[in-house]
Amino acid sequence: MPRDVVVVGAGLAATQTVAALRERGFDGRVVVLGAEGVAPYDRPPLSKHLLDRPGPTWLTDEIGTDVTVLADEVHLDRPARGLRVDAAGVAVGTDTGEVTADAVVVASGARAVRPAGWEAALTLHTAADADRLRATVGPGRRLVVVGAGWIGAEVAGVVAAAGGEVTVVEAAASPLSVALGTAVGALTVPWYARAGVRLVTGAQVVEVRPDAVRLADGTVLAADAVLAAVGARPATAWLGDALPREPDGSLRVDASLAVVGAPRHVRAVGDVALRRSARHGWVPGGHWDGALRTPAALAADLVGDPAPAEDVAPYVFSTQLGHELALFGLPGAADDVELRGDPADDAGWTALWFRPGTGTCTAVLTVDRPRDVGAARRLFAGAALPRLDRGLARDAGRALREAALA
Repeated sequence: MPRDVVVVGAGLAATQTVAALRERGFDGRVVVLGAEGVAPYDRPPLSKHLLDRPGPTWLTDEIGTDVTVLADEVHLDRPARGLRVDAAGVAVGTDTGEVTADAVVVASGARAVRPAGWEAALTLHTAADADRLRATVGPGRRLVVVGAGWIGAEVAGVVAAAGGEVTVVEAAASPLSVALGTAVGALTVPWYARAGVRLVTGAQVVEVRPDAVRLADGTVLAADAVLAAVGARPATAWLGDALPREPDGSLRVDASLAVVGAPRHVRAVGDVALRRSARHGWVPGGHWDGALRTPAALAADLVGDPAPAEDVAPYVFSTQLGHELALFGLPGAADDVELRGDPADDAGWTALWFRPGTGTCTAVLTVDRPRDVGAARRLFAGAALPRLDRGLARDAGRALREAALA
């Protein structure tokens, strides 16, 4: 068992890691290194509640865990700058010197992507980002959002509902095409006009200025603010060559969150971790449930009391343009899609993805259909992907659980 652990990051995954270590009886020294200068907070409300919650949603209130009480040292504004690893331990470089420990947990989260040349665009990933965006939007003010993914759609709906003039520009043929595929993403297109948002798809942005966005066809969209909502990447640049990183910057980990290709006293969790699921294959970070629940296995193994790792299903929840969405699992690009309910009515609907020609369900998306949410969650609680009767799954008048095959 290590005598001391340094946790790099001060978000949900880091907070849960510290809590899990203490719950497992670890009484050694724990040091937390944050980068934002504020106490741990929950990130989903930054977009979902941009205007009605002007301050962060603190994790002490949200999950009842106070990392400042559980850790021996908490440095909220001491970002990591580098890492040295050897057989005996680690040293994390900072602007004020190294922090040495027997083990390190990399939980440094993600960073919003801002393409080169888009310096005039705002992003939304931190509480400070939300403050800057909030100061630029309001009734009658023009916001151009580049990217119709989860964050872009959420912000567009919130700002339009408050009287802002919002245009969303998406390079793909439909919103959410990366997450849901073109066909299912296209089902969300009518939501934009109903919410008072102009949607432009299949459009390439060639210039971003503080007061406008120019498209490849010559169209110029005037703006009081521009938001780049084109995704996020693991915040691991500070690691340099200290650990083997994937092309997107993520760290591949095993079931106990040990970094593959590194000594076992090096762990990674949350947005930085690419973890193996027996049910879904390799699962990228960015899932709230993963940050909340996977630190338990990490802590148990690190203190020498390993327990079976929970195979947490990928889960995304979103409130956008007047609709409530919950996605469980990982849709495959080549999967078949079945719908239950009619997306054209107001009763809600659900999309299910299946491996081609089979009853093996890889993902479920519920839209304004809370009665399917619990069933979908339970479907992905088993050791393997669920098998469903596709005919019963399409029948919106039957409970989703009735479609499950033994």
